[in-house]
Amino acid sequence: MPQTLKRDNKLYDQAMRKLHWTFAQVWMFSAIINVLMLTGPIYMLQVYDRVLSSGSIATLQGLFVIAVVLYIFLGVYEFLRARLLSRAGYRLDAMLGDKAFDFWLHTGIVRDRAGHNPVRDLDMSRGFLSSPAVLGLFDLPWIPLFLGVVFFIHPWLGYLTIAGAAVVAIIAYFNQRITRQPIAEAMAMDSAERSFVERSRRNAESVFALGMQDKVVQRWRSLHSLALLKSQEGSDKSESLAAFSKAFRLLLQSALLTLGALLAIRQEISPGAIVATSIIAGRALAPVDQVIGNWRSIGRAREAGRRLREAFGMMPPERTQVRLPDPKGVLEVSRLTKMAPDRPNGAERSKILDRINFSLAPGDGLGVIGTSAAGKSSLAKVLVGVWKPDLGEVRLDGATLNQWNPEDLGRHIGYLPQALEMLPGTIAENIARFDPRAKDAMVIEAATIASVHEMILTLPDGYATRIGNVDQPLSGGQLQRIGLARAIYGMPRLVILDEPNSNLDSDGDDALSEAISLLRKRGCVVIVMAHRPSAIAAVNKVMILHKGAVAHFGDKDEILRLAMRPATQKAG
Repeated sequence: MPQTLKRDNKLYDQAMRKLHWTFAQVWMFSAIINVLMLTGPIYMLQVYDRVLSSGSIATLQGLFVIAVVLYIFLGVYEFLRARLLSRAGYRLDAMLGDKAFDFWLHTGIVRDRAGHNPVRDLDMSRGFLSSPAVLGLFDLPWIPLFLGVVFFIHPWLGYLTIAGAAVVAIIAYFNQRITRQPIAEAMAMDSAERSFVERSRRNAESVFALGMQDKVVQRWRSLHSLALLKSQEGSDKSESLAAFSKAFRLLLQSALLTLGALLAIRQEISPGAIVATSIIAGRALAPVDQVIGNWRSIGRAREAGRRLREAFGMMPPERTQVRLPDPKGVLEVSRLTKMAPDRPNGAERSKILDRINFSLAPGDGLGVIGTSAAGKSSLAKVLVGVWKPDLGEVRLDGATLNQWNPEDLGRHIGYLPQALEMLPGTIAENIARFDPRAKDAMVIEAATIASVHEMILTLPDGYATRIGNVDQPLSGGQLQRIGLARAIYGMPRLVILDEPNSNLDSDGDDALSEAISLLRKRGCVVIVMAHRPSAIAAVNKVMILHKGAVAHFGDKDEILRLAMRPATQKAG
């Protein structure tokens, strides 16, 4: 059956549209809440104008009961509104979390995505939806309701309130204009700092062994200070405007009390209307004050949304794939060319791999040798689909790698990278590639072929030993064998081993050769990138790479004889 990849360049907007009904409910509750906010001023107005003048206890009791009931409803609706927004944040995370993490994984291999961290941006967006700042945004549209009530009490009071609201709106506008750029720059600096911190921790052993800790701390301090500077630059401007807005709102309430007192002296309004007007006007401007006070978090959430749209826009568009049958292992590489990353100032890009052609049949073993920077590791990354070729193609059983469903292709490929790291988890989980449906027999089979089964059993927790952390109990050679077991788990049809014996001793070399021989007997294609000759002892073909191009390719004995001929002639 065809399978549709759920990827689209408008994922964020689609997810937000699915929350429209939730936002509509929040808007409805906001309308009810803002109407119920009039309970206090109206209650005060009635007490001053009716109860105090009549001295009726019964009227006071009745008004108080009504106020209690209305405040109970107010509390219920406030709870429902907050709960809806909190759940909306979780729904947004559920819809985009997997895709955000998938994109973040791809940033490890795609250089032009390195500036994006959608996982952190999504976390920021989710937190914003459940923060008090968003409540102020939902309360803003109901400012005219309170202004209308003030106008109903007296037009002069309404005009004064509108004038005050205009001043506060201007403050909010300037706050948005002057803080937008510093907030964006601060988030970029935060991203650079986090990346440096993460990589420094991962390389802590080298940092301390080489006496680099002071220099690394100084570099972190410079990045951290720059991020704080940009953040504080926007914060200083926002805080000053927020303070001015709050002080002006309090001044406006006093001005309303003064004008109300003047109108009461002229007997144009009642005494109770003086206090009620001040409270209503304060409530009308409270959302603006709240938005200004939380503008930094609002700006960061908006910037996070923009970055999410930009990140998901880099993802491939939705396309349909057909689930192909399991491959037999026929590998064909034709005119394979890979260019170096873009260079600054429009400089010409060099070729990492240059028009590579070869084919392998099930059971073949290929040893790829060459000097450093010959292109061995780059070829390995293209063959497993980690890198995309700029020209040419790689075909597995006649289909290019992009025709395969990535999940299916991963099951048929084994890969042992040159820079090997294990994910935090148990040995069994790492060997099984974190497949929750993995069978123990398959895990043990892979470990046995890699000659690491006995070593694992000597550990106190055996296959349940946790690795991938700083304090893991394994050496580099042991980790490399476990990495080999992970690569051959499930007997994939294509196995790529990049420098698989770089940390192995002579016994490890023998075990590696036995594993390669067994894989070939079972019909797997095995490609070994190697510096040491012992790694290619069990292959039948050899390729010599020189500056990204194929210098020689063919049967192992013939190619090695050709490679040794110039040295022999020179010695003679």
